[in-house]
Amino acid sequence: MDEIEMAARKAKEASYRLQSLMQAVRNEALEEIACALQERAGEVVDANQADLREAEGAGLSKVLVKRLRYDRERIEESVRSLRSLQRQEDPIGKVVSCMELDEGLVLERVTCPIGVIGVIFESRPDALVQISSLCLKSGNAVILKGGSEAHRTNRILTDVIVKAVTDLDQRFEGAVQLLSTREEIERLLSQDRYVDLVIPRGSNQLVRYIKEHTKIPVLGHADGICHTYVDQSADLEMALRVCMDAKLQYPAVCNAMETLLVHEYVALSFLPPMAEAYRRAGVELRGDGSARGIVEMEEATEEDWGTEYNDLVLSIRVVPSLDEAIAHINRYGSHHTDAIIASDERNAQRFLEEVDSSSVMWNCSTRFSDGYRYGLGAEVGISTNKTHARGPVGLEGLTIYKYRLSGSGHIVADYSGENARAFTHRKVL
Repeated sequence: MDEIEMAARKAKEASYRLQSLMQAVRNEALEEIACALQERAGEVVDANQADLREAEGAGLSKVLVKRLRYDRERIEESVRSLRSLQRQEDPIGKVVSCMELDEGLVLERVTCPIGVIGVIFESRPDALVQISSLCLKSGNAVILKGGSEAHRTNRILTDVIVKAVTDLDQRFEGAVQLLSTREEIERLLSQDRYVDLVIPRGSNQLVRYIKEHTKIPVLGHADGICHTYVDQSADLEMALRVCMDAKLQYPAVCNAMETLLVHEYVALSFLPPMAEAYRRAGVELRGDGSARGIVEMEEATEEDWGTEYNDLVLSIRVVPSLDEAIAHINRYGSHHTDAIIASDERNAQRFLEEVDSSSVMWNCSTRFSDGYRYGLGAEVGISTNKTHARGPVGLEGLTIYKYRLSGSGHIVADYSGENARAFTHRKVL
């Protein structure tokens, strides 16, 4: 048995212990992690600074360098997230439905942890804290593989978390583990006997590679091609403010706007001030023929409509109708997050119903698509899947359910044959 299989087996054994821990113990573990992060913040920042120097010296892109930074401010964000997560309702042991099959024979559907989660992510060390805390709160064990560019930061963060929880309770032993080399990813992806779910967080190349190289179910998204559509009924001042936030608040993340769609009736009024504001902010604009007829910008190609820039680049298209905007999004989008700016409620409702994305928004920025902002405490990632979990995946997305049937000597033979008993199938909950 190699090291990766041993780690996976150890995680599986830990998962059986975790699902029986009381919520108070799991919450106390999160508080211990929060306190340990604050106490050892200096060590974490020093490790992160060393990673940053190495990354900048190696010519890592500005986008990845920005994601890699984990300073005291971000540590405090992690601490706030941990304490917010403690206040979240316990996701384990919730009775989702209850039915009486017959007198004294009761069937319940109850939430339970998934088991062992394998998470492969790039750059962002804060993701390690988010993922670990969500898994612990939901009673799951987790095996983490971060990017080599953050290896020092990831290692000390894992040490902080593991020490904090195992000093509290030895039943957490093996619940959080970190892999260190790229070669270990392939071995992890082969552990379908022990690992129940894989969550990739990173480039579309990473996500596609993982989906193609494992039998384990994969939860996540390959691209974040997000749109904002400015309807003919839009308040243009509101549209300007929302579109600036959607692109500029943090351009390097998956919920930043990549394509702006504008109705032709308002394009002449909206695009010039919008373009000027973007240019002052250093955004490169690429537009279709109609957009370039109003404002000078680079020509958008067919490739641009399907590109996640993660940078200060924006493609713009002028559309003749709401129908065309919806069709464009459903064709080129990644089913991640899309927004409409409109005063016409009927148009907004059509957009919300017909755009096939995990998050759809009305008169607000795509940047709200986030587990913390949605009140989930944090997130392990954003899923565009249509099974199990969709959108920002927090605690509920890390649970599944089991059926519990309680009787008093009931047997199936009594419900078959000439004198069979009848089921009541009475819904209790």
